[in-house]
Amino acid sequence: MLVFHISYISPDVSPHPLNLTTALPQTPSLSLVKFEDCQHSKAVGFESSDPNFSVRPDGSVYAEQEVANLSEPIQFMVTARGGHDPHIWETTVKLALFGHQPSSRKGEKSVDFPRKHQKSSSANGLRRQKRDWVIPPINVPENSRGPFPQMLVRIRSDQDLEKGIRYSITGAGADQPPIDVYNIDPVHGKMFVTRPLDREERASYHLRAHAVDMNGNKVESPIDLYIYVIDMNDNRPEFQNQVYNGSVAEGSKPGTLVMQVTANDSDDDTTANGMVRYRILSQTPHMPIPNMFTINSETGDIFTMAAGLDREKVSQYIIIVQATDMEGNLNFGLSNTATALISVTDINDNPPELTARTFSGEVPENSVNVVVANLTVIDRDQPHSPNWAAQYRIASGDPQGHFLIRTNPVNNDGMVTVVKPVDYEQNRAFMLTVIVSNKAPLASGIQSSLQSSAGVTISVQDVNESPVFPTNPKSIRFEEGVPAGTTLTVFAAQDPDLFIQQTVRYSKLSDPANWLRINRTNGQITTMAVLDRESMYVRNNIYEATFLAADNGSPPASGTGTLQIHLIDVNDNAPVMMPKEAQLCERANPRSKVNITASDADADPHVGPFVFELPSYPPSIRRNWTISRISGDYAQLRLRIPYLDAEVYDVPIIVSDSGNPPLSNRSIIKVKVCPCDDNGDCTTTGAVAAAGLGTGAIIAILICIIILLILVLVFVMWMKRREKERQAKPLLIDPEDDVRDNILKYDEEGGGEEDQDYDLSQLQQPESVEHIISKPVGVRRVDERPIIAESQYPVRPSLPHPGDIGDFINDGLRAADNDPTAPPYDSLLVFDYEGSGSTAGSVSSLNSSSSGDQDYDYLNDWGPRFKKLADLYGGGEDD
Repeated sequence: MLVFHISYISPDVSPHPLNLTTALPQTPSLSLVKFEDCQHSKAVGFESSDPNFSVRPDGSVYAEQEVANLSEPIQFMVTARGGHDPHIWETTVKLALFGHQPSSRKGEKSVDFPRKHQKSSSANGLRRQKRDWVIPPINVPENSRGPFPQMLVRIRSDQDLEKGIRYSITGAGADQPPIDVYNIDPVHGKMFVTRPLDREERASYHLRAHAVDMNGNKVESPIDLYIYVIDMNDNRPEFQNQVYNGSVAEGSKPGTLVMQVTANDSDDDTTANGMVRYRILSQTPHMPIPNMFTINSETGDIFTMAAGLDREKVSQYIIIVQATDMEGNLNFGLSNTATALISVTDINDNPPELTARTFSGEVPENSVNVVVANLTVIDRDQPHSPNWAAQYRIASGDPQGHFLIRTNPVNNDGMVTVVKPVDYEQNRAFMLTVIVSNKAPLASGIQSSLQSSAGVTISVQDVNESPVFPTNPKSIRFEEGVPAGTTLTVFAAQDPDLFIQQTVRYSKLSDPANWLRINRTNGQITTMAVLDRESMYVRNNIYEATFLAADNGSPPASGTGTLQIHLIDVNDNAPVMMPKEAQLCERANPRSKVNITASDADADPHVGPFVFELPSYPPSIRRNWTISRISGDYAQLRLRIPYLDAEVYDVPIIVSDSGNPPLSNRSIIKVKVCPCDDNGDCTTTGAVAAAGLGTGAIIAILICIIILLILVLVFVMWMKRREKERQAKPLLIDPEDDVRDNILKYDEEGGGEEDQDYDLSQLQQPESVEHIISKPVGVRRVDERPIIAESQYPVRPSLPHPGDIGDFINDGLRAADNDPTAPPYDSLLVFDYEGSGSTAGSVSSLNSSSSGDQDYDYLNDWGPRFKKLADLYGGGEDD
């Protein structure tokens, strides 16, 4: 709310517009302008629209310079502006000469154009015009009932007595949208408003008044007219939302902010018309008291008023809020309502409580991941929230961790689950102490309930357990080569069921080499064959076999055990020489040699170094060959004599290992002795000769190859000659007249889609003969047997004369030709009868399209294949 006061320093001046003397001195204060605002701002600055006058910070109005005699009042605007407030406020200050009042007609508000004052300047005689008046604003109430047009003010010029003046107004509301809200009498200068105004549509208008003479010449300078629409209380407060949603935690203290509701009033908020106040009309439900909430009447903030909010009793409140303008005056103000829904949010103020003090369950021994007991719990907090979700903990009774309690996310129950197998022979029952809590900690001041813990008894059920091998896998060590029937070990299993008398029987489950046997009653392992470390079933010197131990319980149970036999190597494999074949030059030279080595299936120390030597028999071996040692595993074989015939020689070599005792092996190496080139490599002829073929065999092979080539050549020449004879043999007819390749065989006799609907019965033997007998004379189908007497054929005499044979054949032929019943009546397939009344014409009815003879000479242009046809129809050279 803004209030401007104008007070006068001199006590003898009446409270009318300030009266001045004829000359205003500079500096002295003329009046005091006081500015008051609702916020009581201290730093306020003032500005004057007239440069001749200023306003001090304390509100004193003074003259900046000496003012000449004034016969008319002086009016100007004073603007107030706060230090940190962007808003500005304006008011009008009117100063009048002492004892002078402006004249106006009674009952009319008149606005006069300001009189022109002129003052002589320097010697050039120029005159300057004083600034115009500041016209005070015109206030018009909105929603006026009229009658319209309603006069607002009269505008006149002091020259209207001397000449004819025409008045007009321009601006928004006159000649600009909204048009024709205001108009003016051009002769008398009376300005009217033509219809009711609405401040919410437009709060002010700025018009300019003009005065011109009868010729349209400007008589006065335009003056500004400010029209303000005075607000009326014609709008109700409107809430931004019809329903507001808020929340407050249960157990909140009084004065806790819950939410805020806001209502806007379109009326002027600087007046009581737009000042809204709030209040609560009702609360539902009225628990625990009817006034659990209160509202700030000015801001719309809703607070808790009393303690006792409990979500478990009341989860939501419905508040009806009323907003009233006129500062909440129910007699004069307009009101509106809205609904506030306040949800009471949950806090963990209810600890979980188990529904029983003790729980029980059963579990079969050796079971895993089995739920053995179900713990039920009650929690009155918000379901499926951290305040409601339960966590279970085993406080005692399970030191080895056999059990775990998982939470059912649907109903919050605790599922006691076995996570480690239990043994009936060790523990027949478990007594557990279980404590339940929430995922979220309890609210401040809330203590755990005594019902948050309970005892759980788990009974273990005995079941028939499988026999167990104490050592699995079991490893033993034996030398390979032990004879069959040797006892290796006793591989016995134990039955965990101590309280049940049962018998265990053993059997072999896996024995890849079938070397072992197990005693069914005591598990004794014996050999059935010799153990061989070098066997393919031995991996890394270890042989594995699997055995089964089964009891006679109900139901029977069985267990498996693995026996690993580590075989110790003995020298039971003689070395084998490598390679088996080699080549040497027939003439001894340093480069002609064969590197030999040996392999032994045994392991250290029963392998190398090897000893290579030539046998003493036959004597030619050591006479022709020699062996020299290279290393412990390698030796060289070479010729002892300078020359040896090209041939394949079997050279025996004795190889011995380093075992204890050592083993020897007599091996044969095939050495191909051949002629060599300068590089020491065997030549082709030499290699063939070395392969063991003599000169006669080689010559025979070459002769066979030559004969085969001659046969192939003769056959090719005979084929070419036959081809030439066939081409030179003359044809029976001229090749140009040969039309044999024009005769085409068509296996497809179909007539297309339009020729598929034909009567097949016409091609079959009829079952009745009425239709055949009724046929007209001369019409007969040759594929049907005529219903007439068969013809008589001549009888062949039993002993015909040779001269009568020709006559007999001729007579039979004539009888067959004249016999209508003679076959093949069903195989001639001559379809000369197609029924009577056919719509198709005869082929003989087809005529040539030309009136004259057809010219077939063009057939001569079709090539030699059509030559014969052209001669027949075209009358060629042969005619």
